[in-house]
Amino acid sequence: MTRRAAVADPNAPFRQLDLPLFAPDEPAAAAPVAAALAIPEPAPRLAVPAAPPAPALRLGEALSPMLFRHPRASREIDLGRAVVAYEFQRARRRSIGMVVSAEGLSVRAPRWVGRGEIEAALLEKAAWIQAKLVEQHERARKHAASRIEWRDGASLPFLGETVILVLDPRATGAVLDSDAAALPGVPRLTLHVGLPHTATAEQIRDVVQAWLHRQARRIFEERCAHFAPRLNVSVRRLGLSSAQTRWGSASADGSVRLNWRLVHFAMPTIDYVVAHELAHLREMNHSPRFWDVVRSVIPDLDTARGALRHESVPAFD
Repeated sequence: MTRRAAVADPNAPFRQLDLPLFAPDEPAAAAPVAAALAIPEPAPRLAVPAAPPAPALRLGEALSPMLFRHPRASREIDLGRAVVAYEFQRARRRSIGMVVSAEGLSVRAPRWVGRGEIEAALLEKAAWIQAKLVEQHERARKHAASRIEWRDGASLPFLGETVILVLDPRATGAVLDSDAAALPGVPRLTLHVGLPHTATAEQIRDVVQAWLHRQARRIFEERCAHFAPRLNVSVRRLGLSSAQTRWGSASADGSVRLNWRLVHFAMPTIDYVVAHELAHLREMNHSPRFWDVVRSVIPDLDTARGALRHESVPAFD
C-alpha cells in the first residue's frame, strides 16, 4: 500500500460540520496509516484548521440575541445569546444527534424522545451550538468577501502581492507586468489578459486560472529543485492538486502533489509547504524527528504555518 502524507487547506469552501454530540450513527473511521500535514495539530495527522474562537458578544448583542435560521427550520429555541430556528427530524437512532453546517443547526432524535428532553439537550450544549453557528457565519462572510468579480480592474493575490487584471486584446494568453515605480500602497503588478472588454466572467476566470496553474508548476518545480538536494531526497513525480481540503501530499514512492492555490501566498509560505512535503520523503510521519527535518531548511516554520491558518485565498467558483 502506498503511504501518503497530506496538508490541509484552511480556506476550503464551507464544509458541513457533521458533529453529533451524543451517539453518532457510525463509529469514527480509523486513522489512516499515512502521515499528514494538516492544520493546526501536528500529530499524527493535522486536521483542517479550526475556525477562530467565536467573538465575544458586545452589550448590544447580549441584550438583543442573534438569530440563526436553518432554511428548513421547523422548530425554534432561545439559547440565551442566540435564538436558533433549527431543522428537526425523527430518525431510527438511539440518541439525540446535532449537526452544525453552513445552513444552520440540524437535530435528529428517536421517536420516543419528547420535545422537552430534546430542548434540555440543546440548552445543555448551548455554548457549543452558538460558537459553531458564529464560526459558520464568519466562514460564510469570508467566503463571500473572497469571491472575485471577474472583470477588467479586478484584483487577486499572487505570491503575496495584489495583481490587477487588465483586459488587453493585444496580449496573448496572460502576461504579467511589473511597475517598479509604483507608489507605496499601490499595486505594482498588472496581469494583461488577452480578451476583449466584452469577454464573459467565465472566459476571464478560465484564462487567469490557466495562467496561475502554469505559474504554480514553474514555481513548485524551482522550489523542489532547491530543497530536494538539501534534504537529500528525490522527487520522482510532481503534480498539481485542486483539492479543497489539502495543501499538498507526498508518497513514499517519491510522488509529490501541491495545491496550485498556494501561488496566492508569499514565497516563505510556499517554501514551507514544499519543504514539509519533501521532508515526508524521509519521514512519513509527524514525529519530532520529522519536524527537525523541516526546521533544518525552514527555521521559522511557525510564521509560515500561521499564514496558512489565517490568510484567505480567492474563491474561483
